[in-house]
Amino acid sequence: MEEKKKNIPFNHNLFASQMRRIKEHPCFSEQACHLFGRMHLAVAPRCNIQCNYCIRDFDCVNESRPGVCSRVLKPEEAVFYVRKAIKDFPYIKVIAIAGPGEPLYNEETFETLELMKENFPHQMKCLSTNGLLLPEKAERLNDLNVGNLTVTVNSVDPKIGAKIYSFVNYHGKILEGEEGARVLMEKQLEGIKKAIEYKMIVKVNTVYIPGINDEHIIEIAKRVKELGVYMQNLIPLIPQYKFEDIEPPTPEDVEKKQEELGEVLKQMTHCRRCRADAIGRLGYDVQDQIQL
Repeated sequence: MEEKKKNIPFNHNLFASQMRRIKEHPCFSEQACHLFGRMHLAVAPRCNIQCNYCIRDFDCVNESRPGVCSRVLKPEEAVFYVRKAIKDFPYIKVIAIAGPGEPLYNEETFETLELMKENFPHQMKCLSTNGLLLPEKAERLNDLNVGNLTVTVNSVDPKIGAKIYSFVNYHGKILEGEEGARVLMEKQLEGIKKAIEYKMIVKVNTVYIPGINDEHIIEIAKRVKELGVYMQNLIPLIPQYKFEDIEPPTPEDVEKKQEELGEVLKQMTHCRRCRADAIGRLGYDVQDQIQL
């Protein structure tokens, strides 16, 4: 006998919440980036992996890239900072934590999110992560009303991942080579699955590294689509650290790759590679107009 399908009622409130988290989030909607802003709180300085393309600078006012900020905030400072920002720039709808290190590796992230939930309940909460600790932190993020999540996934093959990461620090154990890349990959995919089960809207960032993962990115898109990821953001390599001699992809290379990937998964094509302390609309930052 055929088993009867359960009649699950449509949740209008959940649907409305998810639509808002797309339509009013400048990173998840190209239309929203012209209307709404985001505020990155740089409260998380420590990182638990070392990417071969990453250098984190804490006092770098002249660069616009992930991993840099003018100063690291304390959680209690962030409350004052957000209050002033949304008063002066009411189009800011999203409060996010994106570093300059790995947010889930810093307890200050959760202290800050607790304060944001208490003081700014109507602002959307967003977080960017490398995903290593996501399986064990997803429930806590959900409890703190984090509804949008970005996970950086550069490989779903440990052989390729071993070329991208110098080491992975998993609960104090330093893992290198394919072992580290495998643990990171497994935790990323497990964490994404959990986050989506909590109804978070998930975007995957992938750094496009010529000669390393360029022919593999399509496999990443296919794998994360199976998990229910909403969007992929292809980020061209900024040559630095161990990858300083790699020629970055041209805008034409990126556009061609995005067209290919778009056949599999929705692509973000308006990324501005934001700093860890970015404030305002994408491409129109206003952090120099807000004084602590």
